[in-house]
Amino acid sequence: MAQLYYRYSTMNAGKSLELIKVAYNYEERGKRPLLLVPEVDDRYGGGKIVSKAGLEREAIKVPADMNLLELITGKLKEIRDKDPSASIDCVLLDEGQFLKKHHVLELTEVVDGYDIPVMVYGLKNDFRNELFEGSKYLLIYADKIEEIKTICWCGRKATMVARVVDGKFVKSGEQILVGGNEMYVSLCRRHYNDGRLGDEDTRPRPVR
Repeated sequence: MAQLYYRYSTMNAGKSLELIKVAYNYEERGKRPLLLVPEVDDRYGGGKIVSKAGLEREAIKVPADMNLLELITGKLKEIRDKDPSASIDCVLLDEGQFLKKHHVLELTEVVDGYDIPVMVYGLKNDFRNELFEGSKYLLIYADKIEEIKTICWCGRKATMVARVVDGKFVKSGEQILVGGNEMYVSLCRRHYNDGRLGDEDTRPRPVR
């Protein structure tokens, strides 16, 4: 039975690289994965999944108002018009935190109605330590939730994402502001709360 997977982490944990590896493994076995990415992630011109390691793949852009069930139904029809025995063997979606609630519900229909596994990769919490809309509903509806671990500068497990503007740690502003290594840093809870961005940060720690 197919399942909806949600694989989450903080920044720089290799989520996109893991997705690209999964796509390659499917294709190596003669299978057909369908790759998707929310349109709001336009860092690379849109319609691309790009890993920090330099690997990239083309992907279908998902606007906020797109119906994913209709998209995948249409893609299945295109494939089966050419080969009635062919199918989509899995759906791989990056930056899942940017999905809307209806997207997540549509993905559950893809899993349950077509028996196609769906694997979504993304962040869980934002720089204010609040859930994104997509991550909230993926946590509710996913059949399997898996953490991809990464570490803070101190060596502890990173669970928080800090936003950095002009070299300063900020905890207010718009939830969605797409950026990379220069704007976001993964931290453990302790250093997120302390506001310490690295070992060279000599600001006094708050009294506990």
